Amino acid sequence: MSANRLLALMLVFSPLSILSIGGGQATIPEIQHQTVIIHGWLTNDEFADLFAIARAAPGPSTLIVALIGWQVAGFLGALVATLAIFVPSSIVMYAASSWWLRNEHSTIRKAIEQGLAPVAVGLIFAGMVIVLRAAHAGLLALATTAAVCILQSTTKISTYGIVGAVAGTYLILFALLHYVA
Repeated sequence: MSANRLLALMLVFSPLSILSIGGGQATIPEIQHQTVIIHGWLTNDEFADLFAIARAAPGPSTLIVALIGWQVAGFLGALVATLAIFVPSSIVMYAASSWWLRNEHSTIRKAIEQGLAPVAVGLIFAGMVIVLRAAHAGLLALATTAAVCILQSTTKISTYGIVGAVAGTYLILFALLHYVA
């Protein structure tokens, strides 16, 4: 493990920490770009696998950086990447929230709220498109993604219910395909 790799991890994830408008999910496209395209630390398949593991674990979506750091430079890489993604944004958020609370009726605050909301949504959506591409999502995966998105945004069906229904549907589909083949 070299100090250069640790420094590279810090230089990749610290700026992304500051840009995580709308949450860590908004940084996924750039994390993929930096780790797969720019630095070549991962392949698209490895990125999709690490993303799936990070999303299955409890906690924020940016935990993927710990897995990437581990892949790049072991335990110290995981530690450096995690600190790099969380510390800068935490410092900025502390300062920003202090200002935010003091300026409740500010026109600047209102402009920021109105301007950043669509940016955050767009960044989160772009992250999902990147992950679908990296995972080489086929027609079934795209249809499932669309169905889950529609159900979550238009019904009051529990997320657990949707996950259970999708898991059951996939289990039946794959059992039928396996039985027929």
